[in-house]
Amino acid sequence: MNTFSMDTVSTSVTPVRSTDALQRAIDQTNAIILGKDQQIRLCLACLLAKGHLLIEDIPGVGKTTLAHALARNLGLSFQRIQFTSDLLPADIIGAAVYHRESGDFRFHSGPIFAQLILADEINRATPKTQSALLEAMEEHQVTVEGETRRLPEPFFVIATQNPNYQVGTFPLPESQLDRFLMRVELGYPDKDAEHELLLGQDRRSMLEQMEPALTNDELLHMQLQVDAIKVTDALVNYVQKIVTYTRENPDFESGLSPRASLAIKRGAQAWALMEGRNATIPEDVQAVLPGVVTHRVKMKNEVSAKSASQLAARLIEDVDIP
Repeated sequence: MNTFSMDTVSTSVTPVRSTDALQRAIDQTNAIILGKDQQIRLCLACLLAKGHLLIEDIPGVGKTTLAHALARNLGLSFQRIQFTSDLLPADIIGAAVYHRESGDFRFHSGPIFAQLILADEINRATPKTQSALLEAMEEHQVTVEGETRRLPEPFFVIATQNPNYQVGTFPLPESQLDRFLMRVELGYPDKDAEHELLLGQDRRSMLEQMEPALTNDELLHMQLQVDAIKVTDALVNYVQKIVTYTRENPDFESGLSPRASLAIKRGAQAWALMEGRNATIPEDVQAVLPGVVTHRVKMKNEVSAKSASQLAARLIEDVDIP
């Protein structure tokens, strides 16, 4: 496997002091979701990189609880939308309502007008309703009755979804999957984590007691720090080699898009910030690769399709570091 030693990093890569608030956010979330430190760090890196997050797994492993914990840690205005087969786009965006007294139509905003949206079980809604999020996620605005309205900043969508083989699901189209900067899977807890879960306090009670770890200003400042993390030509070449591999390898139905290239770069910058560095290294790319690429590429032979970790490991193994 290709690895990169910090001993070979240029002296221009200097430590960046991680804030106490960011570490507190990680610790508080780890106290709720046990034994999933890597996934939690990926989630926070995604949000620091101004991306939207998709959490996918079977029911009951803590997807919604993780989303609630992230929302509480960020301290943003929050709305939860339960996606069901009878949910309509107007239930998300809002609608113009006629007022008899004034004789005109007035727009009543929907839950989308919050800084953080939890789209719970997003693939249980119909494609028409799912598409109501497309403009919001890409352009941070919605258009209703010919009028465009801006959404608050920052604006994040954290969506949970069940596996598509389960009854009552509508698979997300590739165009919408591509708008999620990262996708994570939780999986079952290990034996020790589940033992502690069974003996410990109720998770809902712990969520109610949780205080925000970050203020709005602190989050915006960290996002500016992510923008300032250095990216060298050599690291860009590495990202391009990974993308080119997926486009030229006959095992893949289609390769990674330019949006995916940008997602890898921004995810790596956020990971470098969380690791306390002011510049990215190939190990940052490798750390975020499972979250960024596995919902964007599909193997031609579904029988031989790899899990998220196996597919990312193949890219890391087969693509040499420049």
